[in-house]
Amino acid sequence: MTTKNTLYLFIFLLSILTASCSKNEFEEPQTEAVEPEEETTELQITQLVIPTDFDFATQQNITVTINDASPYVRYDLYAYNDTDEESEEVTFENEIGETVTGTEWQFDLLNRLVFSAVPYNGKIEKQIVLPTYYTKVYIRRKEQNKYSSEVLSVVNNRIDYTHVNSSGKTAKAGVTDFLYCVNGGGELFQVDPLDGSYTPLSTMPMGSYTAAIDQENKVLYSIGKSSPFPLMKYDIVTEEWSTVNDLGYGGPRLAYNDEDRLLYFSDNSGILKIIDPIEGVTLSSWEITGLDNTGGGDLAFDPEGTIFMCTFSGLYELALTDDSFYSATRISADNLPFNPTSMTFDSNDELWLATSSSDSDLIIMDTQTGGWEYRYGVNATGSEPIGRAINDLATFRVFSEDDKLIDTDGDGIVDGDDEFPDDADKAFESYTPSKYGNGTLAFEDLWPFQGDYDFNDVAVNYKVIAVENAANEVVQVDFEITSKANGAGFTNAFGIEFENLSPSIIASVTGQVLNEGYIDLNDNGTEADQENAVVIFYDNNYSVLKQDLVISIKFTEPIESGKLGTAPFNPFIIVDKDREVEVHLPYAKPTSLANNSGVIEGNNKDTDKNYVTDTGLPWAINVVHDFKVPTEKTAVNKAYNHFDTWATSGGVDKADWYKDSAGYRNASKLAD
Repeated sequence: MTTKNTLYLFIFLLSILTASCSKNEFEEPQTEAVEPEEETTELQITQLVIPTDFDFATQQNITVTINDASPYVRYDLYAYNDTDEESEEVTFENEIGETVTGTEWQFDLLNRLVFSAVPYNGKIEKQIVLPTYYTKVYIRRKEQNKYSSEVLSVVNNRIDYTHVNSSGKTAKAGVTDFLYCVNGGGELFQVDPLDGSYTPLSTMPMGSYTAAIDQENKVLYSIGKSSPFPLMKYDIVTEEWSTVNDLGYGGPRLAYNDEDRLLYFSDNSGILKIIDPIEGVTLSSWEITGLDNTGGGDLAFDPEGTIFMCTFSGLYELALTDDSFYSATRISADNLPFNPTSMTFDSNDELWLATSSSDSDLIIMDTQTGGWEYRYGVNATGSEPIGRAINDLATFRVFSEDDKLIDTDGDGIVDGDDEFPDDADKAFESYTPSKYGNGTLAFEDLWPFQGDYDFNDVAVNYKVIAVENAANEVVQVDFEITSKANGAGFTNAFGIEFENLSPSIIASVTGQVLNEGYIDLNDNGTEADQENAVVIFYDNNYSVLKQDLVISIKFTEPIESGKLGTAPFNPFIIVDKDREVEVHLPYAKPTSLANNSGVIEGNNKDTDKNYVTDTGLPWAINVVHDFKVPTEKTAVNKAYNHFDTWATSGGVDKADWYKDSAGYRNASKLAD
């Protein structure tokens, strides 16, 4: 036994008597009383039969290849799970003005963005990370302002997609129409008028029954369905929402008048209001006469500026009378087999309607005779269901001869698809786990001695953002991290290793917190005397507890995604300022400065030095989810009811064991 290991063993034995991280469950050489509850906890988790070589991974590494030679297209890829949905009871005003309480379902697909990219030389190739229980991805293709989408299956850890132009229909020469749709569930989506296909665009700040588009400024307006009824604005180019003002009133009908550049609104009382869209204030109100039913429906201006209104009693044309009110003249029959909720004119002067249903139909209606036909939806012949409510419609037109594709920084990516339109070296971002999600790295720090498996000695929330150029090469990696637990009595450091990169490929590192004096750095911020590029984020977990840090790593030259490796790369902790003692994920390799080659006598549980105990348990886990750590001395399988099933099945069963689903967690055994 080496002098170094003898000294470490002595320090360890001393520390377990005094440090807060010491556990009664250790198989210590001396005889010591063990509380029955702790003994039971230890026996239950250490007696699990773990399949050989199971690495406790909650993630899978996926290779993505997209082939598309079309110019000016962008792809967004989302992690897809069609069973994930949330519901809540909400009170709101429905389309006919009734205050109701009901269930609102929310799907968070658009919150799972993994990357956005434009094909380079007709191809996108990336390495991504998905939770192991995900078997599909959702890809959204944007060609200027036209969206299409598809769900793809993961096959042999690969996703391969080749775009084929399939639609044989054409729009009016030189003009492409896009139908923008909203609903009370808070979805903004697009329906292709050529084939009826549906593509989600955004989650709205509040569900709505209204949509109107300012064509010139490329803005969609919508009024929230509940008090204070905000006038919301969606920028079609930047895909961002903002609130103009709280109107204090709501209802089902909204249209934008291109002539006076004002919004026209009507509620269920038969009043027409004119709204300044810039300030969100009401300018005037007008009475509407001649309506047989004032519930539901919509407003729309035809190309000549005539205003049309539909209600649940059909289609009307409105005309301003000399007596300063609007007179409604019925056009359609009064016995329509559907309740129209939406209305918009396309570039062919056809009037589109949508029906009041949780699975709406799209209808074309003639404004002269009131004749109509189902075009898409469950009642349309040969059409697939749209599968969601359309509570309002608006048309956005792209005129090909006038459409300007601006590329401010000259990198070949138009501004609307470029996340860095003013920087020619940057264009896109890729995320691990996703743009709006975090993962957690959790460690036991008593390696190679057995811990208590509460995984709260060091626990770090992380999001990794890879910044890429127009060629889809990585130029920078940002780690957004928060140290969320410090159950240890040791002073522990946290860092990562890029196993495929030399330290010289790193141009700079910023954001590190290194105050303890035992980490030596190269001039570029990497750790000195390392064969591979190693970045130590902080050297004292306690000093950064609950702080949000951003560690930014810039490269001297762009790196292909496949050569960089998959995030979070090779993460590890350094235990109690001893630079030779590192704790890694199962079967990971230590860095050049670690020393796990010696043999430690006594209760050494990692005799083969692979960061897995002789019975198959790890000292660290990577959860691609916000992992709530167990309370002190609570083994992870006591806090998470399906951990045992997952571990003993080798990750096959209950792969989502860490989620906050019903029956998955014991809240009283989880730390705040």
